[in-house]
Amino acid sequence: MSLVIVGTVAFDAIETPFGKTDKIVGGAATFAGLSASYLYDNVKLVSVIGEDFGDNIDIIKAKGIHVEGIEVVKGGKSFFWSGKYHNDMNSRDTLVTELNVLADFDPKIPASYQDCEYLLLGNLTPQVQLHTLERLKEQPKLVVLDTMNFWMDVALEDLKKVLQKVDVLTINDEEARQLSGEYSLVKASEKILQMGPKYLIIKKGEHGALLFGEGQIFSAPALPLAEVFDPTGAGDTFAGGFMGYLAKVKSINFTNMKNAIIYGSAMASFCVEKFGTERLKDLTQEEISARIQQFVSLSKFDIA
Repeated sequence: MSLVIVGTVAFDAIETPFGKTDKIVGGAATFAGLSASYLYDNVKLVSVIGEDFGDNIDIIKAKGIHVEGIEVVKGGKSFFWSGKYHNDMNSRDTLVTELNVLADFDPKIPASYQDCEYLLLGNLTPQVQLHTLERLKEQPKLVVLDTMNFWMDVALEDLKKVLQKVDVLTINDEEARQLSGEYSLVKASEKILQMGPKYLIIKKGEHGALLFGEGQIFSAPALPLAEVFDPTGAGDTFAGGFMGYLAKVKSINFTNMKNAIIYGSAMASFCVEKFGTERLKDLTQEEISARIQQFVSLSKFDIA
C-alpha cells in the first residue's frame, strides 16, 4: 500500500540572514516526499511542473519516490516563489509568486496510485483537495490535510467541505484561531474537531506542536538549534515525517500519533539546517535515530 502526497513541486529563490540562493528545488510535495521516504518505501507524488524543471526531478527520484503522478506541461514553466526572511527567521516577505502551470492544476491520479492507504493533501485550493479525494476509488486509511489562512479568507465553504472528509488537520496557531474564532487553542481545537477531523495538529514553530484528539492533548517540544539557515519547507517536512512514520507502523491511534509528531519534528529540524532540500537529500538513519533521541531527552524526566 502506498503513501500518496499531493502538492507543489517547484522552484524557490530564498534570502535569509545567512545568505541567498538562485532558483533551487522546492515545493510542499518535494519536502514532504523526501522526508517521508526515510521512513516509508512506497511514496508517490501528485503534482504539476513545466518542462523547465528538467533533470531536477532526479532529486526526487533518487530517494525511490514515484513520480508517475507528476504531470509535465510541455512548454510550461514551473511554479516559482521567492522570499526574504527577516532576522528573527519567523517572518518573511514574499518577493515573487509565479503560479505558472500550477494555475490550472487538475490532479491526475494514475491507476498505479489507487492502492493509496495514506494520503497527504498539501496546501492547495480546497477544490483541488476535494477533486483528489473524489478520484480515489477507495477511501484511504488515513487522510491528512494541510491548509492556510488564505483559503479561510477566500474559500471557507469549500474548506469546510473537505474538512468533513479528512482524519487529521495540520495548521499553525494563528490559523487555528482564525478558523475557530477562539483565542484559546484548547477551545479552538474543540470547535475545529467538530468540523470533521478526528485529530488536530497545531504547529507553533520554534515552540513545538500540539496534538488534539480522542479527548487527549499532547505537547511536543521543538529542538533548540544554534542556527536556522532556512525555514522554507519545514512545515511540509514535518508533515512528511509524520505521515511516513504512521505508514511505517501501520496503526493509527493517539500513541502512534504522538510518536509521529516527534518524527516529523525531527525531520523538520534537519530541513532548516541548510537551504532548500539540501539537508534532506543525504541523511543517514543513524542521524535520524540520534536526533529522535535528542527529542526524547528534551522532555523526559522522572518525579520521585
